[in-house]
Amino acid sequence: MRSINASIITIGDELLIGQTIDTNSAFIGQSLNKIGIWLKRRVAVGDVKDEILNALQEQSKNNDIIIITGGLGPTADDITKPALCEYFNSSLIVDENVLQHVTNIFARFNRPMIERNAKQAEVPDNCLVLHNERGTAPGMWFEKDDVIYISLPGVPHEMKGLIEHQVIPRLLQKLELPAVSHRTLLTAGQGESVIADKLTTFEAALPSHIKLAYLPAYGMVRLRLTGRTNDASTLEIELGEYFDQLKGLVNEWMVADKDISIAEAIIQLFKTKGKTLATAESCTGGYIAHLITSIAGSSAIYNGSIVSYANSAKENLLGVEPSTLQEFGAVSEETVQQMAQGVLKAMSTDYAIATSGIMGPDGGSPEKPVGTVWIAVANKERTKAIKLHFRFDRQRNIELTAHTALNLLRLFILEEEKE
Repeated sequence: MRSINASIITIGDELLIGQTIDTNSAFIGQSLNKIGIWLKRRVAVGDVKDEILNALQEQSKNNDIIIITGGLGPTADDITKPALCEYFNSSLIVDENVLQHVTNIFARFNRPMIERNAKQAEVPDNCLVLHNERGTAPGMWFEKDDVIYISLPGVPHEMKGLIEHQVIPRLLQKLELPAVSHRTLLTAGQGESVIADKLTTFEAALPSHIKLAYLPAYGMVRLRLTGRTNDASTLEIELGEYFDQLKGLVNEWMVADKDISIAEAIIQLFKTKGKTLATAESCTGGYIAHLITSIAGSSAIYNGSIVSYANSAKENLLGVEPSTLQEFGAVSEETVQQMAQGVLKAMSTDYAIATSGIMGPDGGSPEKPVGTVWIAVANKERTKAIKLHFRFDRQRNIELTAHTALNLLRLFILEEEKE
């Protein structure tokens, strides 16, 4: 069975100038991959008809499916539909079902519908209309010279609904697709190069239909095995066997044997143990709390955070001694240890994390340059603190500090289990 290839064309000047981040392509790529369609390319073009037409022509040469997002709104700069009419030699007509849907939406919210809004119901006369239950701009499906073209609105919420409820079911019905399966694990505490050296023999022995990918981020590395074949049941067994080998080889660094974040791994660990957590954040400004509370069910283990950015907050809310701050400074081992113990008491939890550092771009000194960070983790019996030096910009330093702190807590608990 030959592979089915796809390309994404995103349309909009806002994407090219960085005003809007393209999250649609990631979702579309993941959705296609799950059903065995290989995404070969992503192309971004501005709101220029000739650029759109050129992209359609070029991507049609080597792809079976082209998915277009954006440019379907009611304003003058939304030119996807006129471009599609020219490409497919069609004319715009009013789709009565879409018009009724748009009318109902405006009536539901008691808002007047002007002519510009009604134009959302205009579609090329040779497309299959895909119902957009979440918005006014319908999706459109075309076929030309054995290539499927799918045009979707750029609004992520609307695009996702169309992909899930319209596009994927139709592709599954129309195409004969290979089986694709993934196994992913998360490691921390070791770099990509060292892990790759460890896995040289393993990777060389993989069959051609199974590939190993390295996905580094925030001081951690995800390892993903991907298998593609025509026999789904055999693939699951085979991939499971290789994944077991992989886990054994990287066991000393493995955080989780599934595709989850370090925050999710911490939450699962704490739920298993029936323990609770609180955080005292200075340099991370609540980012650790954000990572934890972004995950459903975190309330079962997470009591809260004290963002003690100023020294006065460290003293008044966490009980850090004024003499500690005066003698050692806010960015010090002594301060983060007292912060950790202070939030343990304030939040009545089993464990705590504390962070204090200089994220940049200013605020450093010869003794404590930008990127200097102290992290502490604690329970009622002991406290452990480490000093780190990061060399990136402010946001990346914050992200690395947060992820490192969560992993330090994980290791702290593992050490207790060994005692």
